[in-house]
Amino acid sequence: MTDTVLVVDFGAQYARLIARRVREAHVYSEIVPASISVDEVRARSPKGIIFSGGPKSVYETPAPSIDPGIYELGIPILGLCYGAQLMALQLGGTVSRTGQGEYGRTELLLTGASPLCPDWPATSSVWMSHGDAITAVPEGFVATAKSPGAPVAAMHDPERRLFGLQFHPEVVHTDRGSEVFDHFLIDVCGCLPGWTHVSIIEQQVAAVQAQVGSDRVLCALSGGVDSAVAAALVHKAVGDQLTCVFVDTGLMRSGEADQVEDTFRRQFKVDLIHVKAADRYFTALAGVTDPERKRKIIGELFIRIFEEVARDLGAGGDGDSGAAADAAGGAAHGDGPRFLVQGTLYPDVIESGSDTAANIKSHHNVGGLPDDLAFDLVEPLRLLFKDEVRAVGEELGLPHEIVWRQPFPGPGLGVRIIGEVTPERAEILRNADAVVVEEVRRAGLYRELWQSFAVMPAVRTVGVMGDGRTYAYPIVIRAVTSDDAMTADWARLPYDLVERIASRIINEVEGVNRVALDVTSKPPGTIEWE
Repeated sequence: MTDTVLVVDFGAQYARLIARRVREAHVYSEIVPASISVDEVRARSPKGIIFSGGPKSVYETPAPSIDPGIYELGIPILGLCYGAQLMALQLGGTVSRTGQGEYGRTELLLTGASPLCPDWPATSSVWMSHGDAITAVPEGFVATAKSPGAPVAAMHDPERRLFGLQFHPEVVHTDRGSEVFDHFLIDVCGCLPGWTHVSIIEQQVAAVQAQVGSDRVLCALSGGVDSAVAAALVHKAVGDQLTCVFVDTGLMRSGEADQVEDTFRRQFKVDLIHVKAADRYFTALAGVTDPERKRKIIGELFIRIFEEVARDLGAGGDGDSGAAADAAGGAAHGDGPRFLVQGTLYPDVIESGSDTAANIKSHHNVGGLPDDLAFDLVEPLRLLFKDEVRAVGEELGLPHEIVWRQPFPGPGLGVRIIGEVTPERAEILRNADAVVVEEVRRAGLYRELWQSFAVMPAVRTVGVMGDGRTYAYPIVIRAVTSDDAMTADWARLPYDLVERIASRIINEVEGVNRVALDVTSKPPGTIEWE
C-alpha cells in the first residue's frame, strides 16, 4: 500500500478538496472524522495528518475537537483555518475574537522562514475565511506570516513538525497553494509519490483477486463511466470469472444499451447478459412520487433481478436467493456467482452520510441496497474521486466516449422525472435529454461541463402552438460545472445555445411545450433534482 495521509474533517466544505489536492500530489489521502482516536490513528500508520477548516468557532459549545494525544504521536500535522486555530488553542496558544474577520482574497506578508513556503515572495495573495484569529503561538512555535486580520497567519513547531495556516492553500485562489501541499507531503512527511493510475490499478487488481479467489462474479453495468471502469478493472483481475449484467430499466439515456453491448461484448469479449426489464420497473414505480421511495424501489428491484440472474447461473440452489444467503451467512451460492461488482465512488460514500456528513440522499450504489442482499459487494472504485476513475478508465483502454461520459445517476431518468414515472414520461425525457447532450457536444462544451441534461417536472403547462392551445410538459435544462460533485455551479451556457436547445425540444419532442433553465448552484440545491 502507498503512503497515507489522513484528512480530519471538522465539517468544512473544503475537506474533500484537501483530500483531492493530496492525491494530485500522488499521495493517497483518506477523510476521517474528528472523533478518531489516538489508537485508530496509530493503527493506520499515516505519514501525515491534515486538519481541515470548519464553519464553527473554537469557542462555540460544542465545537469540533481532536484527541490531544494525537499531537504526541510524532506524526507531522498541518492545520488549516479552523484546524490551525484548534491546534493553537489545544497546545497553549491564544485564539481571539478580534472582530476583524477575513473572507476572500487577502494579502499575506511573510515574517519568517517556513518549510512550507521556502521560496515565496514577501507578499502574496491567499484565500481567507475566518472570524477568529490566532493572536499568540503555543510554546515551541514560531510565527512566519501575518495578514491584516490575522496576526498569526502561519506558524510551525520545527521540533514536532506541527504546522498551522490560517489561509486555505487547497483553493485555486491561493497563489502557489499546491506547493504548500508538495512541501508538506514530500519534504516534511517524507511521502513517496506512489499514488498513480498504474498503482491504483495494480492495488485494486490484487485486492479483487484476494477477495474473490476462484469464485464467480457479477457486475452491474449501467452504461455510465463508474460501472464501466469497475467492470474493466474486475475483468482485468479475474477474467472469465466475471459475468456482466446490463439491466435495461427503461430509464436509460438514448443509445446506452447499444454502447454497452458494443464495448463489453465486442471489444472486451466479456460475458454479457442483457436483461430487458422496463415493464417491471414501470409497474413497481406506478403511483410513486416520493424521491427516496423511487430510489429504494429502483435499487431493490435492480438487486432482485441480479439475484434471478445469479440463480439462473447456479447460485443459491433452488430456493429463494435471499433466504439461501441468510441461512449460510451470505456465502451459499452453489457454483454460481457469489460477488456483485458496483461502481461506488468516494463522494457517494461521503454524501450518503457519515459522522461528519449529513445524509443528503440515498445513493443507488450505497444507501439504496436491500438489507438482505444475497451477494458480497466488490467495490474497486470506492476510494476514488471521479477524475481518478476517468484516468483509470483510460489506462485500462476503455473507449473515450465512455470514459468521458458525463455522470448519470444510478436510478437513471427515474430521479429526473419529478413525480410519477411512466413509460410516456420516460420516453419524452429521453428524447429531450438527447437534444440537450447533442447540442452541448456540438457547441464544444461537453468536456467543460460536469453534467448537462434534461429534467421533467411531471406537471402540465398551457401553451400555444400554431393557432391552438396546448397542455403539455415543461422541460428544464440543467447544466453545471464542478470538480468532484461535492459542490457545483450552474453553467453560464451561451444564450444562442439555450435557444437552439429550447427550439429543438419544443419542435422535435412531442408532449413538450415549454423549456426552462435551472440557475441553482450546489449548495443550496443538489445537481440532480431528486
